This record gives sequence, C-alpha cells and structure tokens, in this order.
Amino acid sequence: MIQVLSSAWALLFGMGLLMVANGMQGTLLAVRGQLEGFGTFEMSLVMSAYFVGFLGGSRTAPRMIRRVGHVRVFAALASLISAVMILYPTITDPWVWMMGRVLIGFCFSAVYVTAESWLNDAASNENRGQALSLYMIVQTGGIVIAQVLMVTADPSGYVLFVIPSILVSLAITPILLSISPTPAFDTTKPMSLRALFNVSPLGCIGMFLLGGVFSAQFGMSSVYGALIGLSVGQISTFVAMFFVGAMLLQYPIGWVSDRFDRRALVVVTAAIGVLGALIGYFSGGSFNMILASAFVMGGVSNPLYSLLLAHTNDYLDHDDMAAASGGLIFINGLGAISGPLITGWMMGQFGPSGFYIFIAVLNVVLVIYATYRATQRSTIAIEDTGAYVYMTQSATPVAMEIAQEYAIETELESELEDESDTPGA
Repeated sequence: MIQVLSSAWALLFGMGLLMVANGMQGTLLAVRGQLEGFGTFEMSLVMSAYFVGFLGGSRTAPRMIRRVGHVRVFAALASLISAVMILYPTITDPWVWMMGRVLIGFCFSAVYVTAESWLNDAASNENRGQALSLYMIVQTGGIVIAQVLMVTADPSGYVLFVIPSILVSLAITPILLSISPTPAFDTTKPMSLRALFNVSPLGCIGMFLLGGVFSAQFGMSSVYGALIGLSVGQISTFVAMFFVGAMLLQYPIGWVSDRFDRRALVVVTAAIGVLGALIGYFSGGSFNMILASAFVMGGVSNPLYSLLLAHTNDYLDHDDMAAASGGLIFINGLGAISGPLITGWMMGQFGPSGFYIFIAVLNVVLVIYATYRATQRSTIAIEDTGAYVYMTQSATPVAMEIAQEYAIETELESELEDESDTPGA
C-alpha cells in the first residue's frame, strides 16, 4: 500500500479533486435547475447528456491519446471541464446545459482513460490490486466529499460553480508536474456484442439494467430531492448516502461472491435493491427513511456491477476477458443514457415517487431474469470461479482491463498454490 501511495500519490490526489468537482456539478445543476424553473423532463435531458458524452469519450479517447499523447489530452480536456463549469451559471438555459453536460461527460471519460493508463503503468503485478482499490475508493470518496461542499455557498450564485472549476484546475497541476514518463498506450479490440451475449446473457442484460439504475441514482437523485422540497444540505446528504452505501457494502458482498453461487447472489442483491426502493416509496416524507433507502439502493448497485463482471469472467477464457470489458461498458453506457430520460418521464407521470418506481422495476426485472438464467445453465463450482474485483460504474475500458489483469493474476496464483499443496506435486 505504501509503495502504491509513494509512486502514484499525485495521480490519486488529482483524481480525487476531479471526482469532487464531478460530484458537485451533478448535484448543483439539479438544485439550480429547480431554482431556474426548469421542468423535470428538461432536467432529465440535461442529466442524460452526461452519459452520452461519457460513452463517446470512452470510445474516442484512445485514438486521441495515440495521436497527441497523454499530457496534451489530459491538460486540454481538464481545461475544457473548468471552462464549462463557469459557463453553466452564465447561460442558464437547459439546452446550453445539455450541450455542456455532453462535453463534460466526454472530457471526464477521456481524462479517466488517461489517468487510468498512467495508474496501470505505475502499478506492478504485486500491487495492481491495491492500486485499483485505492483508485476506486478515491473515486467514490470524492463524490461523497463533493456533497459536503454543496452547503458552503448559495446555489443561486456563482461560488458553487467556481469551486469545482478551481478544483479541476488544481487537479492537473500535481499530475502533470510529477508524472514524467508517458506510458505506452493500447487497448484491446472489444468482443462483438453478439459473441458477448452468447457467452453471458445475464452479464449483458444485467449491465444494461444497472446502467439505468446507476444513472438514475447519480443523475436524478438530486432532481428528486429538489422536487420534494429538500434543502441543499438534505439533498447533499441524500446523494452522498448512495455512495456511502456502495463503499460500506462492497466488501461483504464481494466476500460472499467468492464463496457462493453468483447467480443466486445477483438475485438476492437485486431483491435488496427492490426493498431499498420500496423503503423510499413508502417513506411518507420521512428524511431518515429516504436516507435509509439511498443507502440500501446505492449499497447494492455498485456491488452488483462488480458481481456481474465476475460472473461474466467465469465463462470467459483469460485471453477474452479484456476484450469483453469494452462490450460490457458499452452496454452499461446505453442503459445509463436511457436511465435519466425514463426516470424523468416516470416522475412526470407519477410524481417524484416515479424515481423509486423506476429503480424498483429495473431490479425486479434483474431478479426475474437472473432466476430464469439459473435454470438454463449449470452452476460453476466455487473453486473454478474467478476473483471478484471492486469496480465502479464510472470505470472506463482501461480500468476494466486493469481489473481483468488483476483477476487473471489472482486466479493463476490461486491455481499455483493449489498445485503446490497437492501431495506429490
């Protein structure tokens, strides 16, 4: 752990600041949009636009890096993010905000790709798992810290837009000054979606459904909070609880995942997600109940993402794992784009509680489909399953490939240990 921090502290610190900025702008736009009188559908377009840009950036960034290099891509896109942050309060128009969100989603995705390739280069086979875990903790923790900063100023003014802009500008300084070598960059060509679906139908369908769940939580939870009249501090606490739950429940679910049938665990975990949504739906306006709902829903959505990734890997050869990751991210991205749009429509039809209805329905579909798939294919023996690796749904193909490399290394080490423990080996 110390070795990872000493070699990659600047990268982790800079990424932490970027995640704080990203977490602030999502919550802030929902609150400011309510103050400006934007409708629910308009805000759903704004929130969905981020995921359109993010999906485009994850697929375009590798070509940009190969053409002009890591440093130029990182610096240029971070500067664009900083500029758009200031543009939001200057032109309070939903269509301008929508275009800004597309651009910011694109830029953040490409910045993540750049940073993650640096992280992979800085890590060794011995500490790659620790490096990846620290990176994911920084990502999730940054969003939680962002919600704390939301109460430092009036959302109707400029200060809360200036803070993330400054944070982005500060984030690139230690990274660009301390990381001198630029790693060789290459990504694996994605597996075709048809081939990926044939390998793991549950992995594909589950990733699509979770894309909708995550984007509803990340993009529309603050819109929901504004609609029901929560204060800025309450909205920030509500949004933070999704990510606090994700951090606290990730390890125990991962521990269970390595010891029990993963399809059964998908069913149970998604059912808990339904329960979390029902808690919110029947909360009766109780803020504590709303927080409990957010904790449960957020606590199972990210572990489900990692769980479905591990389940898919169980049916892949080592050589195909990296190729499959690109397809899984693309499928998850398609679900993420549709999530805010459908949530916004349901909130228009059923009121703010449409937020919970949407998340509950997606989890119910996942429960039903995972149960069905369990009847179509025999269960893999526990000793033959691969490692569970903690991943967030904002991961790019580079982070996914790092995770796949770590999973393969862990599995191979386990096989070698088993062979050495065998009598006569």
